[in-house]
Amino acid sequence: MMKTNIYHEYDGDLSLLKEKVIAVIGYGNQGRAQALNLRDSGLNVIIGNQDDNYKKRAEKDNFDTYSIENAIKKAQIFFILIPDEIMKEVFNDIIVPNLKEHDTVIFASGYNIAFNIITLPNNIDILLIAPRMIGIGVRECYLNRKGFFTFIGVHQDASGNAKENLLALSKGIGALIKGSIDVSFKQEAVLDLFNEQGFGPAFGQVLLKSMKTLIDAGYPPEAVLVEMFMSGEMSYTYEKMAQVGLVKQTNFHSQTSQYGSMSRGIKFRGISKEIEKKQKKILLDIESGKFAQEWEGKLSKLKFKFIKFFATRLSFAKTEETVRKSLGIPDYDLFTEIPYPTDEDIKKSKEIENDLKNFEDFYKEM
Repeated sequence: MMKTNIYHEYDGDLSLLKEKVIAVIGYGNQGRAQALNLRDSGLNVIIGNQDDNYKKRAEKDNFDTYSIENAIKKAQIFFILIPDEIMKEVFNDIIVPNLKEHDTVIFASGYNIAFNIITLPNNIDILLIAPRMIGIGVRECYLNRKGFFTFIGVHQDASGNAKENLLALSKGIGALIKGSIDVSFKQEAVLDLFNEQGFGPAFGQVLLKSMKTLIDAGYPPEAVLVEMFMSGEMSYTYEKMAQVGLVKQTNFHSQTSQYGSMSRGIKFRGISKEIEKKQKKILLDIESGKFAQEWEGKLSKLKFKFIKFFATRLSFAKTEETVRKSLGIPDYDLFTEIPYPTDEDIKKSKEIENDLKNFEDFYKEM
């Protein structure tokens, strides 16, 4: 096994960037956090954004703000912090035509490069700085000097200085305080997608089935949901796992709890083997590019609309809504980017009718 390179504060030299103009493209949660961190680290930062509320927020934060095209022309280093779904169009139409030799492009996700969704010129540096932290956390952990773990990497070194600049830029956003782990674009993308597809759904299934088992057995729904996840005990346990270790954190629980969880683990042996099989298949689909090809296909966005629609009609969603009202927990009207299927969508759905039927049946069971 090859040694993993892990970098810290002393590895980054901010003086390498003192003559550079850095453009943060996109001023959403990550864009704002990273731009503020870079500026507070003493670097020259401008913002490239379309004319919307995010641009107004950047102006309110006292940044010089430009169109994406003009920001690319003015700067030499670019943090690309726009959504994956518009990345290809923005790159082809706006960013690539305005890039200059030895410019530096930084991605916060390896997805588009790893799976050849976009292609960049061979005369620029292509870097990865992918915080394992939400935007607000990136800002808070910079300010309180706790730091956050980050995946970093060099995909293309046209200038001969890519690694040194990568470490300086990582230091600028606060990514070296806790530690940055050297990975390839493909490794970052696969790890991220597998967490979302191989772990998250399996965990969600276990959680939903556990609650259904208890509610069907006659236990009060309010008590069940509080016990299983609404108390916050689960997030506290996860925090302790990160702090002291997966096994060692069990010592924070009673011996009754430890014995029960450890002795009953063997009862799930067959299930865990089946989960492993499915996870290996999911991992292979991700690594081979099969998932990326599917997601980039013309029908995937249509399928997504229907899946989101079915998910909102989970029987559990009604139970949770009732419980939240009963416990006096506020209802949050969160913004959704995926509108419900239209009549035109329903007409087009004939091509994926069997797939959609499977999804509909699946969500009805939950």
